Amino acid sequence: MHRYRSHTCGALSTAEVGQIVRLSGWCHRIRDHGGVLFIDLRDHYGLTQVVVDPDSPAFKGAEKARSEWVIRIDGKVRPRPEGTENPDLTTGAIEVYALELEVLGPAAELPLPVFGDVEYPEETRLKYRFLDLRREKLHRNIMTRGAIIDAMRRRMKDQGFFEFQTPILTASSPEGARDFLVPSRLHPGKFYALPQAPQQYKQLIMMSGFDRYFQIAPCFRDEDPRADRLPGEFYQLDLEMSFVEQEDVFAAMEPVITGVFEEFAGGKPVTKNWPRIPYAEALRKYGTDKPDLRNPLVMQNVSEHFRGSGFKVFARMLEVEKNEVWAIPAPGGGSRAFCDRMNSWAQGEGQPGLGYIMVALEEHTEPGSVREAVDKAFEKVDIPDDGNPSFPRLIGRGPIANNLGQDRTRALIEQLGLKAGDAAFFVAGDPDKFVKFAGLARTKVGEELNLVDKDRFELAWIVDFPFYEYSEEEKKVDFSHNPFSMPQGGLEALNTQDPLTIKAFQYDIACNGYEIASGGIRNHRPEAMVKAFELAGYDEATVVERFGGMYRAFQYGAPPHGGMAAGVDRIVMLLCGTTNLREISIFPMNQQALDLLMGAPNEASPKQLRELHIRPAPQAKG
Repeated sequence: MHRYRSHTCGALSTAEVGQIVRLSGWCHRIRDHGGVLFIDLRDHYGLTQVVVDPDSPAFKGAEKARSEWVIRIDGKVRPRPEGTENPDLTTGAIEVYALELEVLGPAAELPLPVFGDVEYPEETRLKYRFLDLRREKLHRNIMTRGAIIDAMRRRMKDQGFFEFQTPILTASSPEGARDFLVPSRLHPGKFYALPQAPQQYKQLIMMSGFDRYFQIAPCFRDEDPRADRLPGEFYQLDLEMSFVEQEDVFAAMEPVITGVFEEFAGGKPVTKNWPRIPYAEALRKYGTDKPDLRNPLVMQNVSEHFRGSGFKVFARMLEVEKNEVWAIPAPGGGSRAFCDRMNSWAQGEGQPGLGYIMVALEEHTEPGSVREAVDKAFEKVDIPDDGNPSFPRLIGRGPIANNLGQDRTRALIEQLGLKAGDAAFFVAGDPDKFVKFAGLARTKVGEELNLVDKDRFELAWIVDFPFYEYSEEEKKVDFSHNPFSMPQGGLEALNTQDPLTIKAFQYDIACNGYEIASGGIRNHRPEAMVKAFELAGYDEATVVERFGGMYRAFQYGAPPHGGMAAGVDRIVMLLCGTTNLREISIFPMNQQALDLLMGAPNEASPKQLRELHIRPAPQAKG
C-alpha cells in the first residue's frame, strides 16, 4: 500500500465496502458522540467520514487530533447506518472505521476557521491565505478559475488560434496607467517595464506572418486597487488576427465568450445574439459604456418638455445650448417615501438632490370615482385618456409637476410610458458632467425597485468609441482609448476632421455592468500611425523612439489586423457569483497593494541597490 493513501477522500463508494483503505488529509471537523469520535477527513478531492470508537487502536491518537491536523488513517470501509447517509457528499453512503492513525502534521491554534463560510477580516484572510484557501467556497472558486481558463484555451484553439508567450521584461508603453519599472543591472540608469499588455508584441506577431495568436497573458499596471481591479497584476485572454475587419473579430469571439459563459453559468440564461450599442447611445440610455442590461430602465432626453416651461430651474439651464434634461423612469416607484429616499441618496453622492414626478390618477368629485381611481392605481392599469371626464386621467404630482403644468407633464408621462404608481427622476445640465451620476441613479433605481434580473448574463458589444478626448489636466487632445486603433476614415479623417469628432474601430464587451473585454482594428499604416500620435502631441521622432519595433515593422508589409483582450479575472468573478476579485485570485494583495503573506513590497539590501546603481531618494518629512 502507498505510504500515504490508497484512495483520495472523495473516491470511496459502496463499491469499496469491506476493503481496507488508507486515507490522508486534514481534520475538517471532529465530533464526539457519546465517546465515539467522528472525523470528517478532507483533502482536495472531497470529504470522508471516519469513525473511531474507544475499542479502536486509533482512538488514543484521534483524541489528541484537532481541527486542521493532517493525519493518515487506515481503516475498513463500511456502509453508513440506515438514515445517516449524506446525499450531498460523493462519499455520503459510506464511512471508514479507523484501525490505525498517524499524525503527519499537527496544527497550531487557527487564526481563522476553515470549517463553514464565516466572514473574517480581510487582513487576517490575506496574511493566512493558505488557510483561507482551504475553505470550501474559495477553494472551489480557484478550481473554477482553472477550468474556465482551460475552456478558453480549448475554444480558442478550436477557432484556429495559436498560443504564444510574449516577453515580461519590455519597454514602457502608453497604455493609460503607470508602469512597473525594473532597473537594469547591466545598463546603469536604464529600466525595463513590466507589460501593461502584450499590445505591441501581438501586433508584431501579425507582422511576422502568424495568422491568429492568443495567450492567457499576465499584465502589470501600477493602478489604485478597487473591487473589480486588483493592484499590480491581472490576466487577460489576449488575441490578434490578420486580414480581418471588425465583424470578423466579433464572429470569432462571440462563440468563445458565449460558450464559456454557458458552460459555467449553472443554467442561468446567457445572451445568444449580442446587441451592438454605439458608445454615445450607451451613455445616453444607460449613463455608462459598460451598461448592465439586466436593468430594463432606459433614460431619455426630455428637454423639450422643460424648455420655456414654468419650472424655471430647468428652463434656465436649457438656455445654454449644450445643456439637457434626462429622465430616469421608475416603474412602481411613485411613492413619496421612495422619492425622498432617492433624493437623500443623491445628496449623499454630492448632488443637490434628485428631482422627481410621481404619476397618479386624476381624482373626480363624482360619487365612486375616487374609490375607483385608487383601486385602479393599485392595479397599475392603463386607462385611456380620451378627454372623457368620466375616466380618470394620468397626472403628475410633486413640485416639478406643479410648476411644469399638467399638459406638459402628461406629454412627458406619455413619452416615458409611465403608469399610475410610477415615478420619473431627472438630472439636468451638461451631459458630459452629469452622465456618470445619471448612470448611478439608473442603477440605484433599478436595484431599489428589484427590477434587475440577477439570474442571467447579458452580453453586448459597445462600439464606435471616440478616438480622442480632451484632457483638462494637460489641456490637450489625447487618446481616449487604445492609441494603436484604426480611426474610422483612416488617414483622411486624421487630416481633415476635428480630432474630437473622429471615431475609432474600437470595441468593448460589457456584461452585467462590467467591462470584460476591449479591442480594436489596428492602425497598420506608418503614416497614419505617425499622424495619429502627432494629433495627441507626439512628434515622429518620439514615435520612432518609443515604438521603434512596430514602426519599423509597418515599413515592411503590414497586414490589416485586429484583436482584443478579455479580462480573465472579471469573467471568473462574474461566473463565480462574487463582486470582489480577491475571491477568485489565489494570492492577491490588499487594498493598499501590500502582499501580507509574503511581506511585499520590502526594502532592498544595500548590496542589491549598489548592483542596480540605485540610491533611494530621501522621503519628504511631514
